[in-house]
Amino acid sequence: MSMILRVIVHDGDIQKVVIPEKPSDLVALKHVLQEKLQVSYSFNVQYEDPDFSNALCNVSDINDLPERATLKIIPLSTSPSSSQADTIILSGSDTSEKLSAERQSEWPEDFEIPKFSVNVEYRLRQGNLAIMKDATYLNVGRDIKHDILETLARAMYNFKAYPRDEDFAQVAAALVKAHPCLSEPGSSTGSAGWKNSLKFKMANYRTKLRKSGCSDVAVEGKRGATMDGVLKKGIKKPRRFELNFLPNFPNGENEESQERTRVELQEEMKKRTRNMSLIGQKMDSTFALRRKEIIHSEPPVCEILEKWPALFTENQIFAEFSRISGKNLRSEFYAALDTHSARLIEIFRKKGGNQGKTLHDILRQVDSKSSDVTCVRTAVLRGLPVLLGDDSEEFFRMCFDSDVDADFSGVDVGLLTVLPEDTPAQTPNALSVDSSRAIILEGRIVVDDVPNLPHAVCLLFALIYALNLDYPKTMRNSFDFIQRVFLLLGGDSVKISDIIKI
Repeated sequence: MSMILRVIVHDGDIQKVVIPEKPSDLVALKHVLQEKLQVSYSFNVQYEDPDFSNALCNVSDINDLPERATLKIIPLSTSPSSSQADTIILSGSDTSEKLSAERQSEWPEDFEIPKFSVNVEYRLRQGNLAIMKDATYLNVGRDIKHDILETLARAMYNFKAYPRDEDFAQVAAALVKAHPCLSEPGSSTGSAGWKNSLKFKMANYRTKLRKSGCSDVAVEGKRGATMDGVLKKGIKKPRRFELNFLPNFPNGENEESQERTRVELQEEMKKRTRNMSLIGQKMDSTFALRRKEIIHSEPPVCEILEKWPALFTENQIFAEFSRISGKNLRSEFYAALDTHSARLIEIFRKKGGNQGKTLHDILRQVDSKSSDVTCVRTAVLRGLPVLLGDDSEEFFRMCFDSDVDADFSGVDVGLLTVLPEDTPAQTPNALSVDSSRAIILEGRIVVDDVPNLPHAVCLLFALIYALNLDYPKTMRNSFDFIQRVFLLLGGDSVKISDIIKI
């Protein structure tokens, strides 16, 4: 018996899921939803119960669900409690227990100040009342300040290991807003001192975590910059706002146990009929090992492909990006691309000179197919590097299917359009050719039979994060645009006008 489900992932992501055969139990349902929705975190499932006017109730029995149901997935927070984190930090060299929870959320738009200890909360309440009564500020003693800073550093770490200057300013401002008695008289913002103190406390907090064996902050090499401002080689820290750049092994696991799971995963991938649910579970459980190998050893892509073949399947490419960034790339990429397409095409049409001529050639192929969403998306992605001054000639490649085994050793990163042998010669900007796409990394095709160019760009972007690769030099502006404007990976939201001179 099949099931048709309306699944609420979050308010901005509601998807239709068709399951050919009803799962046997709740565990099986969760596995199917993880695979279909490309989510890598644990969650509970709720459904709209018609017995209670469609109010949400937890799913406890799979038989409670009708053939057509509306579900909502509720992420399970796996962040350690304050007491657990303190235990881990104070353990010093004891690395048997580590901060192993993966971050699930990006930095919030409005930072919520956490609760402090009972004593500090009482003192703050009294201080806030005094402010309202006679504008008397609280005399913050050393013990109160220590508790406040330690709690805030722990809360900030749940979102970022390396907050930016504006992040510290945001938290400090939120602190004095929530507790006016902590505001600093004479300061233009009322929170400048708290901001500076938070910076020092966060650095100390990372040092404690590093000593406890937390790999997320185990930065290699001496930190600093060269004369030209480029970080010294050997620094291992997030470069593109990854939430989980270098996670710890799960509690109770180590490199040896994860390697055994990796071998089992490798053997499963060799089977003709693969258990995709099992593969997804094993890829989830070996995430820490995979990131350690990729970040520390920086192996060639061909070696990663041999050891982790599942990482190059479409489902796991998107799942890995979700593990790293906490984002559903497939839905967010296409939603942003469609949202910005009209504005970008408008900009394309206004351009003149050689740049305008190239863009007009691309748009000419869209005019007759304006209702074809794939054609419009392709035109935008082909025109974007022209608009941003990138050189896409070496990036967008083309060949006939009889030449697909050609030597691509000189191509570090590229997208290959594979044309049927009987196709007439096409220009590099052809948008509507009956063809497939392939992804080239380090001279080797790693993903093929991709149905269209937008999907290939989406997969490649995820692979760059999964394999910790640099953006291709000739396409750096375009990939940075996708990161910052389409996916909002980079802190504050960025508008097209912030990047493009219109």
